Amino acid sequence: MILDELTTHPGEWLRGTGPMSDVVISSRVRLARNIRTYPFVSKADPETRDELCELLRASIKSASKDREWSYVDLSPLDELDRQVLVERHLISRQHADGDGCRGVAFSPTETVALMVNEEDHLRMQSIRSGLRLDEVWQEINGIDDLLEDRLEYAFHPRYGYLTACPTNVGTGIRVSVMLHLPGLKLTNEIERVFRAARELRLAVRGLFGEGTEASGDFFQVSNQCTLGRSEEDIVNEFKTQVLPRVIEYERQARQALIRDRALVLDDKIWRSYGMLRNARTISSEETLAHLSLLRLGIHLERMNAVDLQTINELFLMTQPAHLQKMLGHRLTGEQRSAARAEFIRKRLSDRRPA
Repeated sequence: MILDELTTHPGEWLRGTGPMSDVVISSRVRLARNIRTYPFVSKADPETRDELCELLRASIKSASKDREWSYVDLSPLDELDRQVLVERHLISRQHADGDGCRGVAFSPTETVALMVNEEDHLRMQSIRSGLRLDEVWQEINGIDDLLEDRLEYAFHPRYGYLTACPTNVGTGIRVSVMLHLPGLKLTNEIERVFRAARELRLAVRGLFGEGTEASGDFFQVSNQCTLGRSEEDIVNEFKTQVLPRVIEYERQARQALIRDRALVLDDKIWRSYGMLRNARTISSEETLAHLSLLRLGIHLERMNAVDLQTINELFLMTQPAHLQKMLGHRLTGEQRSAARAEFIRKRLSDRRPA
């Protein structure tokens, strides 16, 4: 089964490569589209949702006939399988918790995902590790063009693409980057990022997007408004105004830690390594916090007991759904904490650099 194969490796967005990957975990561009003459998903009856599913699935299949994409019907999946897709950033939590006919198509590399009947009829995304906004924009724009040749989108000559959420009206684009900001967190300057984001009318969210809190010093920053601006302008603003400031702040904070608090920094990093190597029970939140410090130590060349690939694998494979999927059965919270600690101990023991 497709989902069983997914849990054997981390996704593309966690590859840890690409420009500025010490701070920028991933870049994503998402487009929201609806089909003309059909009501929004929240107003559609079950029969209409079924009809939309079939229409969109057939169009996606036609557009991706040379791309070997997979399509997963979410309706019959159990909660655990849907949560695996959420943890891999292939669907949203809202999509996982929805009802009625809905699905997702994604590429073999997981760089592209198309959600069917989420808040909008179609939400398309391209995501890649590192700072690669131009690349993901070009990819999803090309896919949008392929589908627009087969579908008639809801479009107004003055207002642009019509969407279920008013803030998406216009281009329907959401540009977001996932940032790792432990330096700003340790120096108590993370408010600088939030202040800069507010000035630029940006949203700052947690690891899994809307409605989630930051975990392990990971933050998603995205635009909030699309009306009256071109896609290229929004992407360019991120590249030239938003990210340079945040990356500079974070790198300055990291250098300040090395200059002024090197011993304390090293102690935190190596204590995290010791905790992960020896803990008998550990939560998801605590795991992310420790992995965050190890990732910081690797990029600052202050941690040589583990490599970045292992950190990235642990980051995803210790999430609740992935952990249970790998073990082949459901676990209580206490059982997950014990299984997670055992899995981490074994992986760190097996993957120590020579």
